[in-house]
Amino acid sequence: MTRPLPAVAAIAAASVALAVLAAAPAATAAPPWSAPPPDPVVTRAALDPALTEGRGADVPFLEQEAENARTNGTVLEAGRDAYTVVGEASGRSAVRLAPGQWAEFTLPAPTNAITVRYSIPDAAHGGGITAPLRITTKNKPYTLTMTSQYAYLYNQYPFTNDPNAGLLHPDWWITECSCVPQFDLPDFEPDKPFRPMKFFDEERVLFDKTYPAGDVIRLTAPHGVAATIIDLVDTELVGPPVEVRKAENVLKYGADNHGRKDSAPAIEKAIAAAHTSGLPVYLPPGTYRVDRHIVVDDVTIIGAGHWYTKVKGREVALSTPAPDGSMHTGVGFYGKDAADGGSRNVHISGLAIEGDVRERIDTDQVNGIGGAFSDSTFRDLHIQHTKVGIWLDGPMSNVTIEDSIIVDQIADAVNLHRGVTDSRVVNTFVRNTGDDGLAMWAETDQNGGNVFERNTVQSPTLANGIAIYGGRDNTVARNLVADPVREGSGLHAGARFGAEPFEGTLSFTDNTTVRAGGFELNWRIGLGSLWIYALDRSIDGAIRVTGDHYLDSTYNAIMMVSEWAVRNDVAITDVAFKDVRVDGTGTSVLSARVAGGASFENVDARNVGAVGINNCGSFNFPPTGSEFTVTDLGGNDGGGTTGPWMAAWELPNTITCDDRPPVVTPPTPSPWVQP
Repeated sequence: MTRPLPAVAAIAAASVALAVLAAAPAATAAPPWSAPPPDPVVTRAALDPALTEGRGADVPFLEQEAENARTNGTVLEAGRDAYTVVGEASGRSAVRLAPGQWAEFTLPAPTNAITVRYSIPDAAHGGGITAPLRITTKNKPYTLTMTSQYAYLYNQYPFTNDPNAGLLHPDWWITECSCVPQFDLPDFEPDKPFRPMKFFDEERVLFDKTYPAGDVIRLTAPHGVAATIIDLVDTELVGPPVEVRKAENVLKYGADNHGRKDSAPAIEKAIAAAHTSGLPVYLPPGTYRVDRHIVVDDVTIIGAGHWYTKVKGREVALSTPAPDGSMHTGVGFYGKDAADGGSRNVHISGLAIEGDVRERIDTDQVNGIGGAFSDSTFRDLHIQHTKVGIWLDGPMSNVTIEDSIIVDQIADAVNLHRGVTDSRVVNTFVRNTGDDGLAMWAETDQNGGNVFERNTVQSPTLANGIAIYGGRDNTVARNLVADPVREGSGLHAGARFGAEPFEGTLSFTDNTTVRAGGFELNWRIGLGSLWIYALDRSIDGAIRVTGDHYLDSTYNAIMMVSEWAVRNDVAITDVAFKDVRVDGTGTSVLSARVAGGASFENVDARNVGAVGINNCGSFNFPPTGSEFTVTDLGGNDGGGTTGPWMAAWELPNTITCDDRPPVVTPPTPSPWVQP
């Protein structure tokens, strides 16, 4: 959600950005492949792929976590605290390389391209640095240019790039002093940098040959950089570029595919010609500089594939703010405004969109794809370094986003905002967003009939993996969500941000979350892997959760909650869980902090760290029991440290409230063996 959040309160963090990246002692680099290569450990979201079968995006690359590679660096101890490098790492661990140290990865399949997710320090006064990462193969070396120019946000929302900045909101309550500094402690200044976040970025390299399975690649950290953190490597076999001969080729209209001059006018000429000829617009391999929006309507735009065709632009400050409040513009394909009828029949595929967004300004329209579209498709895209990858402002209908990769965003990856209906986000991979990975937000106009299916969302640094804010008859199915960092969950349904009510049925079906449920800084409690939140109004539309798997939940598997100030005014009343598995919780299976109730059928749990049902209701603690009722429909088996997770003594509304129970670290998830 790119909207202001409440005042946030930081958890105490002993290490800050530069401290976390402090150098380890240098080691003598052994020659490459002086020992037999290690076997590759291929994972999905740092899990055994067998645990995610049939869920998440079907991607063309294979993931290897650096902590499973061979290295003479330091494997960082796993941790989940916000404002730390490991807290934002995939699988919550990574490898630190001092100058000259290395990590080796054995190729699990033929490979001609890799993606490296890494972190290097910020500049002393912000703004980032660049540094070369040496990639060695048996045949030749390659160099990948790392940068921290798109990483490192600090302080309170909406954040700053300045690590030395004082409090942005001294009138907000903060944890560090348990006070409102402006009124309570005017001289209070927290340690700096204050609340560092967004440590990671990633870069891709396309080799000039294919290396066979079993070959080894070595990543060697550069000198002159205190420490390089390697999180993971994705390896891929990229096919040849796509050639479209019967098309309006943008080179014919003067586009520069070397990225030296502005190609926006030439692309627009090709689009105008396509309106006459009825042909698609083709962008051959190369880099095309575009520093503003290209407005599209009734056109098909095809690149040679997102590894080959890149549309790249700078963020440009506007001399005066635009009518929509934008202070900047930048590269992006935009539909016409919904108030002007929107755009239709737009199809964009086979290209990368690379922006230049380094700060969060929520009024800015600096998204990879934006505006309003109907009867349109967006496929085979790679979007990086924009504010939001795809932010669609309706009303609009029948949009499909699929087979795409959206990474390193300042805010969301995809947001279906305001009156979006009968639209789908399918088989899309998301990593390192600064807000919700995928969101439907029914602000002012009802969303309905939308589907998020077979997507993977990893490591959102703020907010949720997948979030649904209001709407009618929407579906979240067969997704994989991993490692949300703070103030969010893996899956979220929220009556908040002025959203329209939930109507009909919201379905969560066959999703898997892992290491989900972050620490909510305002409440100072842990959230659930699934978080249902009634704030603006009650949630009385049906929510059906069927076949979900909640693995290694940091706190609760499921949280249903309202805000303290409205606890006696709202309720969550029609939620049903069926055929759900819970494998490992830091605390409970269910934390109920709201009036209402839910039913449970065939919900199996193991390795539960606290009482199975933490039932606080609305915190009035009446003698008749909690205001939240649990209905047992049978087949609810298993438990943990306190016995069965759903014990008879807990039903239907026994008050078992422990506001902040101790957290027990769950074991690593493992295959579920039926008795």
